[in-house]
Amino acid sequence: MDENTYLTKDGADQLREELDYLKNTVREQLAKRLRAAIQQGDLSENADYISAKEEQSFIEGRIQDLENILKNVIIINDQIMTRSIIEIGAHVTVQEEGGTPEEFFLVGPDEADPSHGKISFKSPLGSALMKHKVGEIVKVETPDGIIAFKIIQIK
Repeated sequence: MDENTYLTKDGADQLREELDYLKNTVREQLAKRLRAAIQQGDLSENADYISAKEEQSFIEGRIQDLENILKNVIIINDQIMTRSIIEIGAHVTVQEEGGTPEEFFLVGPDEADPSHGKISFKSPLGSALMKHKVGEIVKVETPDGIIAFKIIQIK
């Protein structure tokens, strides 16, 4: 079953570039490696051939994943957001009681990178924030218990 994928324009562009690189550069390099390994003879004990076939399998799987992601992509357009409620593509500043404010960018799961402030709208925090407004308190269940966040800003 195909599922929509939410990405920013930059995120979709990066995945398209990766797909192009894998299809047009990496595939060609692997084909050359495989031809060279085949010319060496006995394939059953040829480490170069076995390694290239394993890499080819991985690359073909990644190409297939990227094609599926991009086939069902919905570009997050932050220009049409209302900014009165939290939606995919929103930059949200939240604050835990007694903590310092933190800003998060709500993106799709394929683009999430928590170390850079990009969280999936399907993550526990992301899903708790969705459809809420500035000033509201959202509670997020974590392994260490429930944490409450106050929504400071939506942009």
